[in-house]
Amino acid sequence: MNELLLGKKALTLSKARVLQLAAQGLLQAPRRRARREDLIATIQRMRLLQIDSIHVVARSPYLVLYARLGDYPQAWLEESLESGRIAECWAHEACFVTAADIGLHRSWRAQAESNHWADKHAARARDANLQEMHALLERVRASGPVRASDFERADRGVSGWWEWKPEKRWLEAWFASGELMVTRRERFQRVYDLAERVLAKLDPPINASVSSLSRDTLRKHFILDSVRALGITQARWIADYFRLKPAVDERELAPLVSSGDLLRVEVAGWDSAAYVHRDHAALLDSAREGRLRATHTALLSPFDPLVWDRARVRAMFDFDYTIECYVPAAKRRYGYYVLPILHRGRLIGRLDAKAHRAEGVFEVKALFLEEGVTPTERMLADMAQAIATTAVWHGTPKIRLGRCRPAQVASALRAHWRG
Repeated sequence: MNELLLGKKALTLSKARVLQLAAQGLLQAPRRRARREDLIATIQRMRLLQIDSIHVVARSPYLVLYARLGDYPQAWLEESLESGRIAECWAHEACFVTAADIGLHRSWRAQAESNHWADKHAARARDANLQEMHALLERVRASGPVRASDFERADRGVSGWWEWKPEKRWLEAWFASGELMVTRRERFQRVYDLAERVLAKLDPPINASVSSLSRDTLRKHFILDSVRALGITQARWIADYFRLKPAVDERELAPLVSSGDLLRVEVAGWDSAAYVHRDHAALLDSAREGRLRATHTALLSPFDPLVWDRARVRAMFDFDYTIECYVPAAKRRYGYYVLPILHRGRLIGRLDAKAHRAEGVFEVKALFLEEGVTPTERMLADMAQAIATTAVWHGTPKIRLGRCRPAQVASALRAHWRG
């Protein structure tokens, strides 16, 4: 254990939670209106921003940013992509990362063997249609950026995630292997261009030296970035953040503790050590001394990095969470697109939401507080405010509230909205 931490008392779980929330930018509500640069800083703080196209409410990347930035124009995300401040790549899944990091991700994927579904689909596409794929690549080279929708499909009426038209599969295969990148999005559709042209507009420019970094050096970088982003973590949760293989264990972290890159910490009730990045040493001291105060209430995306690892969120927040949009309807417990409710350092419940944009209605189909959570007046007021401001940001200011558990929550929330 680091000499710095010898003799230190174990962190309580509640102090570990506020440390993680502080690192993730979810400890307190923003104190001023968001600026464009805040969007880049927020992605850099998390190290990535997962992309998902489901939009029963705002698509996940916008919602993740809203939980940290408050009211901001959604167009900033697309504008940052088109101007080269951020880029798309495969990381945890398909993600936005900052221009400063994209070279590291491209170098890692060029060296690392991957069993990810995107790479498997890309390999199958190349095996079956290499000539057609090269023709498509030459079209992009000669004529410029393309969208999948620029190509007619022969089998009209076929739909679904895995029923992409051939050109869409080929574009995604070139994207997965790095020859194409996403230069911008139009109505959230990817617009693909040659990687060399997208890389040329990055701000800041790509650092050419990253292409010569060894696989071990890159792995160390992503391990440290994962710990920094999480604030505090057990070894077993680290690999999931960037989908590293093999899993990270305490033996691999021991040299990083010895070098001072990581601080090894004890958390009361955990049977494994916790790790904190050295950049968060002051934050760790503040947490230990009780100087970090969680005051933020927010609705979280199902793909928010705070909650996407089921084992981690269960251990950190005693919150059992499954993304149920991929679960058959008959087997769902809570709903299709269920948003965890963060309240002052705890995950106190979840709600199933849908934004009816044409009607201007934000529907809360169902809201569930966790077993053992007793709603206080402050909790209800904060929750009502979080739902109302989220609804306004969606452009759906009318709130339609369905069933609640416990039932009396419904009347209390309505009273706050009327008042």
